[in-house]
Amino acid sequence: MSDELDDLKAAMKAATPTPDEKNRVDNLALGQKNFDALQGSRQGARPNDVRRPSGWLISGGRRMFHSLTSRGGLAATTALVAIGIVIVSPQGRSLFTPPTTISNRGESPKMQETPTTAPEPATKPADDALAGAHVPADPYAGATAGQAEGEAVMALERSRAPAKRSADYAQAPSVIAPSPEATSPERLDTEAFSNEDSAPVKRVADEPVSTFSIDVDTASYAVVRSSLMAGQLPPRDAVRVEEMLNYFPYDYPAPDAGAATPFKPTVTVMQTPWNADTQLVHIALQGKMPALDERPPLNLVFLIDTSGSMHNANKLPLLKQSFRLMLGQLRPEDKVAIVTYAGSAGQVLAPTAASERSTILAALDRLEAGGSTAGQDGLQQAYAVAENMSDDGDVSRVILATDGDFNVGLSDPKALEDFIAAKRDSGIYLSVLGFGRGNLDDATMQALAQKGNGTAAYIDTLSEAQKVLVDQLSGALFPIADDVKIQVEFNPAAVAEYRLIGYETRALRREDFNNDKVDAGEIGAGHAVTAIYEVTPVGSPAVLNDPLRYKADEPAGAADDELGFLRLRYKLPGESRSRLIEQPIPNEMVEPGTEQRFGAAIAGFGQLLRGSHYLGNWAWDDAIALANGALGEDPYGYRREAVSLMRLAQSLSQP
Repeated sequence: MSDELDDLKAAMKAATPTPDEKNRVDNLALGQKNFDALQGSRQGARPNDVRRPSGWLISGGRRMFHSLTSRGGLAATTALVAIGIVIVSPQGRSLFTPPTTISNRGESPKMQETPTTAPEPATKPADDALAGAHVPADPYAGATAGQAEGEAVMALERSRAPAKRSADYAQAPSVIAPSPEATSPERLDTEAFSNEDSAPVKRVADEPVSTFSIDVDTASYAVVRSSLMAGQLPPRDAVRVEEMLNYFPYDYPAPDAGAATPFKPTVTVMQTPWNADTQLVHIALQGKMPALDERPPLNLVFLIDTSGSMHNANKLPLLKQSFRLMLGQLRPEDKVAIVTYAGSAGQVLAPTAASERSTILAALDRLEAGGSTAGQDGLQQAYAVAENMSDDGDVSRVILATDGDFNVGLSDPKALEDFIAAKRDSGIYLSVLGFGRGNLDDATMQALAQKGNGTAAYIDTLSEAQKVLVDQLSGALFPIADDVKIQVEFNPAAVAEYRLIGYETRALRREDFNNDKVDAGEIGAGHAVTAIYEVTPVGSPAVLNDPLRYKADEPAGAADDELGFLRLRYKLPGESRSRLIEQPIPNEMVEPGTEQRFGAAIAGFGQLLRGSHYLGNWAWDDAIALANGALGEDPYGYRREAVSLMRLAQSLSQP
């Protein structure tokens, strides 16, 4: 009996064909082509990655192994080993290496470099390729058959793969491409702020009456803080002094429990910190805070911008965290709905009782940023949802949360403002919360909030969300007085000149005061409103305007003990006819209290940021000292934070 090893040798010797040089060269080229395609080397040298082979590569390898271990494949494999073909694995290691590539024991095989010239891709359909795979009689053709089968299997796998994956295999670059965010250029700063030039000094003889709408927005202060904390002075137009003044809670006298009016005015005449020859007329309005059980049910529609620009951590993620805080302040009878807009509007949460907290939070958590922005469509749907939620006696409010990027759907801002104004008259108010910086459209946000009888706030931190949506939620959502207007008539016998500090975007014509059709600002439950005039007494060396050559008749009937006369108009929520409050302004300076002094410090802070020339030599050290001396109780640290921001602004202002 012959030895089995001898039989195997004999069989292999019999299977070995006579060498054919042309066939050998053709087969080598085809084999290299197939393996290049299998390893992705059509695109040139592959990166030296260590990713695991994908499923199609493994299955293709198994089929190739089956082909190579068939009778024809085994013969071809023997021939390949004999001529020393080097095949490189996806990790760059050779699968078949001739002995001459190893110089020392234990040394790794040398890497065979894949060619950088990509062969023409095969265009033959996969099924046709499979149909053409067969084992010919020629032993050398066995290698060709196995390779053809491998190529056909690979083509079939590509055809079955998803389109994107097929494209990746066919056209993948030779290096891993960075994410779109890494390669796209930095987004241009498109911020736009709503403001006007500072109000000029006016002669009482020419224009004795000043009229404006109150403002309880706070967005400007938060934007100022965001800029300073980022190491930059804020844009001049981002500084609205009235919003900085009204950012802080004040301890002003509140209306008595049985008072007929929803708020109480307090007027203080004090020395101007930055000019010894002028005076400040400090006007404070303090709204009453109704008891919790007296508040009507609240219907909230969160209108959330989920456009692509909202993906940053200080935008949509912060928004979700902020609304989480707010939910804890709602009562079981309150309701919440969520509408989003990003390319098209959609309702993601039907009106849901605030007690179903987990349902509301789950809807918030599912929100993702992506797409362009269609603010108008979103607003229309949000108002429609709010209308369906409203019952008699309820308070309904749409809260728009956005980075201000209204780049789609706002083709006619005037028409949109008219739409919001019409909904306001039906009792549905609109408040706007801004998130993030870089494309904050402050001008549009201010316009929408003003037209919607709501407030505009900017949320840059979770602490600010706590302030706006928790500590001051009642003031933001429960109105106690609508269309509140202030009008001051100065006594020309006592005052030569005056200027209103801030409120440039809230100025009204004199005749607007008595026109109930003219919209104005709202006061919410517990809100405090502050306004400051700087006045120059008659005969003061601080008078800036020369006297007129031709004088009108001297005023008659003006009391010597009056600096001026204060008038206030307001409407109770739901009413269309305004009510009037009047009181004289005494011509007597008093020692200001803590609240008035701190208000003056913030007014100076805002003017310094705007580069006002009315401050003379009064500088940052003076503002910081004045604020430090008027911190009061400051339970939440807002005033101390203001002092820190003043110090930052002082350092950033150094040349």
